[in-house]
Amino acid sequence: MLVAAAVAFAVAAVSVTCWFIVQGKLYDQLDADLKKSTQRPLQINDVMGVLSVCPQKPDETADSTSDSGGLRLRDSYYTQLIKADGSSCVSSDSPGTLKTTSDDKAVAKNAASGRGIYHNGVDTSGNDVRVLTIPLVVSQGLGSQPRIYPEMALMSAVPLKNTQKTLNDLALLLLLVSGVGVLGAGAAGLAVARAGLRPVDKLTEAVEHVARTEDLSIRIPVENETDDEIARLSRSFNSMTTSLANSRELQQQLIADAGHELRTPLTSLRTNIELLTRSEETGRPLPPADRKALLASVKAQMTELASLIGDLQELSRSEGQRGERVQVVALQDTVEAALSRARLRGPELKITADVQPWFVRAEPSALERAIVNILDNAVKFSPEGGTIDVALERGVLTVRDHGPGIPEDELPHVFDRFWRSPSARALPGSGLGLSIVARTVQQAGGDVTLARATGGGTVATVRLPGAPTAPPDSA
Repeated sequence: MLVAAAVAFAVAAVSVTCWFIVQGKLYDQLDADLKKSTQRPLQINDVMGVLSVCPQKPDETADSTSDSGGLRLRDSYYTQLIKADGSSCVSSDSPGTLKTTSDDKAVAKNAASGRGIYHNGVDTSGNDVRVLTIPLVVSQGLGSQPRIYPEMALMSAVPLKNTQKTLNDLALLLLLVSGVGVLGAGAAGLAVARAGLRPVDKLTEAVEHVARTEDLSIRIPVENETDDEIARLSRSFNSMTTSLANSRELQQQLIADAGHELRTPLTSLRTNIELLTRSEETGRPLPPADRKALLASVKAQMTELASLIGDLQELSRSEGQRGERVQVVALQDTVEAALSRARLRGPELKITADVQPWFVRAEPSALERAIVNILDNAVKFSPEGGTIDVALERGVLTVRDHGPGIPEDELPHVFDRFWRSPSARALPGSGLGLSIVARTVQQAGGDVTLARATGGGTVATVRLPGAPTAPPDSA
């Protein structure tokens, strides 16, 4: 409807403008013909002969127009002389008598001014005509200068029948063309709107399908490779559902892996607790050494279970929204705090540190936990009495141990969730520590890598963007 209304307005404006332009052009042509037909001055003898048989002033009781007695004044459609008092003399060859107006009388009265007028009029039969009234110009004879005859005017006119018929036909044609154009524009607008909104309908159906079935595998086909709004909307919806599907898959995988990892310590806890309970119920207590070992195993399993739950909470928090407000962190202080905790966990190890100032934007607690995880891995795999070398220089933190190292085929998997090296599965841990490290470092805009060190062992490298001095706004 909007398209049809807009086209109707435009077509109506063009049609009306066109009609008035054509009307003006036709009237200009008639005026030019009338002017051309009155350019030849009349002879004084002809004029006097006509005036001799015309009344000198109008008769209120009779027709004020008289015939010229057969004298032909002008070869034209309508020709007659008009006096200032309103009486007129009609040419013998004129097809009818023109009705005079006050404007025509004014031209005759002010003939000396030489000004004429064009106007629409009628004859005595009611036919519409185009009239030219000009002061009467006569010639005294061959070679004499034409002059204006006082208080007389010449009226010349042509019928408007053909002109009006042309304008009426044009109006009808424009009306028909406009109607067809508006209807065509409405139909075309409807077709274009339906074609343009078809992808939106598909998108609506897809959204309703996802809301109803939670099926994120649905895709909106993009029929063209253009960058219009509909295509971009379809691609955005496909990207959104793909991301949601991947997120759901990762979530399901996390739940499955977490369930698998939780099953082992829970089964072991259940077994140990059942043994303790059975010994109490049967009245046959376990030997003190066995009971002590069993309780130590329960304690270790509880510690492992608590560590696993803590790692899961940290990982899920990193996947969602970042808990703390990101701020400027003195990385050297965070490394020193992590080193203090690492020395407590590995008192038999020698840990060397060369830490230089470096300031980064990150979450303080998450960043410290990530560095602690890296140092815990180094402590866990270092031999007794071994050395761990830690260095922080221009935003690059390296932690190198002298343990057995990581096989080359296992390096691509070290940052996967719940992945543990076959040689490390007997050691405590959840397999989430390095995943937390990778996520925290990526959120801070850096990257982390693990590689085999020259001479044996593993070297962990963390690169974080920052500056050697704190920015002014960090105070």
